[in-house]
Amino acid sequence: MDLHLTGKTAVVTGAGRGVGLAITRQLVAEGVRVVGAARTVTAEFKETGAYPVAADLSTPEGAEALGEQALAHLGGVDILVNNLGGGDAFTLQGFLGTDDRRWARCFEVNLFGSVRVTRHLLPSILERRGTVLNISSMSARLPGTGPIEYAAAKAGLNAFGKALAEEFGPQGVRVNTVTPGPTRTGMWEDEDGFGARLAEAQGLGHREFLAGVPAAMGMTTGRMVEPEEVAAVVAFLASDRAASVTGADYVVEGGGIKTV
Repeated sequence: MDLHLTGKTAVVTGAGRGVGLAITRQLVAEGVRVVGAARTVTAEFKETGAYPVAADLSTPEGAEALGEQALAHLGGVDILVNNLGGGDAFTLQGFLGTDDRRWARCFEVNLFGSVRVTRHLLPSILERRGTVLNISSMSARLPGTGPIEYAAAKAGLNAFGKALAEEFGPQGVRVNTVTPGPTRTGMWEDEDGFGARLAEAQGLGHREFLAGVPAAMGMTTGRMVEPEEVAAVVAFLASDRAASVTGADYVVEGGGIKTV
């Protein structure tokens, strides 16, 4: 299917690894000119063909710098993918073991960074009648499945996207959310990542733990999500094939969410 994306411009945050890297590759393959932002510009990221910007988007200064560089390089933005997020610093101590500093850090990374980048780029997106896509998490819908501060931040991101869709839809801007379930990224698979720490806390080997995640999360498919599967949904929603889709939340979670 031709998504008619050739020649469009995009900004992807959290583009250096995992889902963000897959989204960047997918959009570049569709003919999109992409500016990708990451705290660390890796060799894999450089190889995508995207224009790399090293920025810490959990700070106002980082978001402003990305906005300026993206507009200078692209001339204008058609597509914004707010993929920034994660939980490498999550505590496993539960609510009473999670202090204000951890709550604030989680919200900076998983909500406020996207709010700030959107604020900087939305005027250009409005001019081009473009689209905004926020990458959320299954935890936003099933808060008990993730650290409480992460679930709350992602639920806030969902509400943010829905409100933007209502406010700017009449001006031609579409805003949608994509909600992955557990996805085969470094957050789960790295030996020093969140998944490895969860496994240790449960007294399991890392690989043994990962093999049990789909069943533990009720994923009907029996396997974790692949980053490329999320990227394919993003590309569709970014295209004019989805011209009547706005304010929606597309779940890519292997059937783990059982409610209608």
